Amino acid sequence: MAIRVGIVGFRGYSGAELIRILSRHPQAEPVLLEHRSDSEPALHPRGWKGPKVAPATPQAVRDEGIAVVFLATPANVSMELAPSMIDAGAKIVDLSGAFRLRTADNHRKWYKEEHTATGWLAKAVYGLPEFYRDKIPAATLVSNPGCYPTAANLAIRPLVASGIADRKAGIVCDAKSGVSGSGRKPSLKSSFCEVTGNFSAYSILDHRHVPEVLMNSGLEEAEFSFTAHLIPADRGILETIYFRAAKPVDAAGVVAAYEKEYAGEPFVRIYDPGKVPDLHAVAHTNFCDIGVKMDTATGRGVVVSVIDNLIKGAAGQAVQNMNLIMGFAETEGLL
Repeated sequence: MAIRVGIVGFRGYSGAELIRILSRHPQAEPVLLEHRSDSEPALHPRGWKGPKVAPATPQAVRDEGIAVVFLATPANVSMELAPSMIDAGAKIVDLSGAFRLRTADNHRKWYKEEHTATGWLAKAVYGLPEFYRDKIPAATLVSNPGCYPTAANLAIRPLVASGIADRKAGIVCDAKSGVSGSGRKPSLKSSFCEVTGNFSAYSILDHRHVPEVLMNSGLEEAEFSFTAHLIPADRGILETIYFRAAKPVDAAGVVAAYEKEYAGEPFVRIYDPGKVPDLHAVAHTNFCDIGVKMDTATGRGVVVSVIDNLIKGAAGQAVQNMNLIMGFAETEGLL
C-alpha cells in the first residue's frame, strides 16, 4: 500500500518536479500542502488530474496520514514548519538551506539571517546519499543538499580523500547554472531580457553554498575558490573544477579513484579518461556525470561534473532520500 507524502511549495520549480516524480512512484501518493494565500498557478505535468490539496498544518499531516513531508520552501518557511510537522509524526525532507549548516553562527554568516529552529541544526542529517547513506534511514529531518554542492562534493571529495589533489595549490570550482536555480519568483536578474545572450557571475567569494562544500569535501576555506555563474538555459549545472596533482598521475589513475569511490552507486556515472559530460547528458535525470582530463607533464587536472539542478540538485535527490527513509529501493521512481 502506498504511503502518503506531502509537498509544501508545490507551486515552484522543485515542487513541480516532486509532483512529477511522485506521481509515477509506485509506493507514494502525493498530497499538496498549501502554505500560501495567493493564487499563483501550480506547474502540473501534462495530463495531470491533480491530487488532494490540504493546508500545510500539523493537523492536516495527522488527518491525511502523511508519512513524509517535502519542504520545497524558502529557509524561513522550513524553519517554521519543520518542527511542528515532525511533532505531528511526519519525517521531513527539506529542500531549502534551513538545516544544512550545523550551527546558528554559521547559518548567520552565510545566509545573513537568524535561525529560528536552532534545536534541529545538529539533529538534521545531510542528505547526500553517496556520502551518508548509513545515517539517512534513521533520520527524522533530512536536509537536502544544495544543487551546486551536490555536483561539487561528488567531484571533489575523491580527489581529496585519495590524496590525488595537492591541497596547498588549492582547488577552483567554476560553476554554471540554468535560470531555474533562482526559483520561480519573478526578479529582474532572472528576466528574459537580462538572461538571454548573457553570462554573469554572482555572489563572488561569499556564495552561501561554499560551507556545504567545505563541510563535506574535506577542504578548508583557504584551499577552495568557488564562483557561480548564471547561463541562458532553463536548467542544469556544469562545474569545471581545476586542481594540481600532488604526485604524477594520468587521467586513467584519477578515473580509477572515482570508480573505486562510487562503485555500485546508481546515480553517479564516471566517464572514460579524457572524456567529459555536458548538460544534455543529465537533463531530466537524477544522475551526476563526472569526467576527467589531465596534463601529466604539469600535473594540471580538470574535472567536469554535471547534474540537473532540479532533479539530482533538488527533487530527485529528495525522493532518493525518501526512498532510504522508508526502506524502498533507492532508485524507486527515479529510473
